[in-house]
Amino acid sequence: MSFVRTGVVGALVVAGLGSGVAFADDAAQSDGLEIQAPYEQTAVVAPGDGGAAQYRSMALGLQHYNSDFTVTDGRLTVDASGLAGVAEIAWPANCVPDDAGTVAVCDTGDVPVRYSPQVQLKVRAVAGAAVGAQGAIEYSATATGGPDGTLTAPEYSAETFVTVGSGPDLGVSAPQDVTGVAPGTDLSVPFSVTNTGNETAHGFSVKLWATYGLDVTTRYPQCTYTGPDDADTQYPAMTYVTCSFDTDVVPGATVELPEPLRLAVTGHALYERFDYEVEPGGDVTDLDTSDNGRAWHIDADNTADFAVHGTEVSGAQGDTVAAGFRFVNHGPAWVADVASGDPVPAIDYYLPPGTTATSVPSTCHSASPSADAPAIPHYVCTLPTWTKPDLKVAFPFRLRVDQVVPDAEGRVVVRPYDGSAAFAFDPKTRNNSAKVVVNPSA
Repeated sequence: MSFVRTGVVGALVVAGLGSGVAFADDAAQSDGLEIQAPYEQTAVVAPGDGGAAQYRSMALGLQHYNSDFTVTDGRLTVDASGLAGVAEIAWPANCVPDDAGTVAVCDTGDVPVRYSPQVQLKVRAVAGAAVGAQGAIEYSATATGGPDGTLTAPEYSAETFVTVGSGPDLGVSAPQDVTGVAPGTDLSVPFSVTNTGNETAHGFSVKLWATYGLDVTTRYPQCTYTGPDDADTQYPAMTYVTCSFDTDVVPGATVELPEPLRLAVTGHALYERFDYEVEPGGDVTDLDTSDNGRAWHIDADNTADFAVHGTEVSGAQGDTVAAGFRFVNHGPAWVADVASGDPVPAIDYYLPPGTTATSVPSTCHSASPSADAPAIPHYVCTLPTWTKPDLKVAFPFRLRVDQVVPDAEGRVVVRPYDGSAAFAFDPKTRNNSAKVVVNPSA
């Protein structure tokens, strides 16, 4: 489950408090269409007694990038002609195959920004295909919407290599994301393990990641737990759990954990994510890892109050003065983009007239002139990947007074990093801006 390690977990670990990334100002409106398909898929070898191989599910779909556009009428073309002699497809009702049954156009309907499967194929090895035999499925796609009215997925942007294999294949079912959950709520994780392979898994291991606003309340003796505040944790802002269970999972069987896995939604929860992953025990290779891990998004009904605080300083012409600002999250919620790992807030700093920045914090960069103030020097500052309650971050700008301007007023504004108009979770917007004044009048 590569997205667990390189997505939110990796982003939260690598970024660290005080880190920042460049923000693209005034980006042109654009959109794109992406095909979601596994790069690899295993088809279980047919029995040697002449029986038919079992079908295995394969999820496909489309997504686009820009939530400002509505995208509809998704059409995903699936070309399975490259599977000849290796595997065959059972098409679902929303796919119309050609006469040969190897190429089909699938209706995916409205295209979401956050991917969810829209096409469920079934794949099985054909009789006589040996372990290791391989073929390929190719895709193309179009949809209605976006800035030009039509979106087309880049050519050759997705392909699935189907390989005939033998062994256990453990998987966990996809959970349904939940929203509007009250802090203090307990949730049961829909966690069960199914073996869709053709060999028994002799035990299995489990890994769990819970973001900062979730507590893993179920404690299994087969597991070790590392919390976000532990000194030796490799996953700051997260709870990390590793487990080893000795339960055999025979082909076709579904097993549960010893007791239901439960989470507590804490008082500082907001946009949360719970990732979980299963692997066969004994260093046995899983036939298909695409369904070994899942991410469960849990949005709490909570708020966070972002605020910026400016300063007032005085200086003669030629002096250098400390004229920075501070950011504070008054909570009660922490805030993180647990889908992309990007920062949530960005801060614009417009310098007071008559000044030049001589020292700029490492998490800030010079920005393009803004449309409403093209002549005013402008910096954009980013904040940690995660913004915990009571987080206070100072941005110690130093400015040279080139010209003494009475009541020279600069402006600081905290805004969404992703370009949205406002923070949906912040009920107090008056403290989202502040002044930095050089040489205020008495």
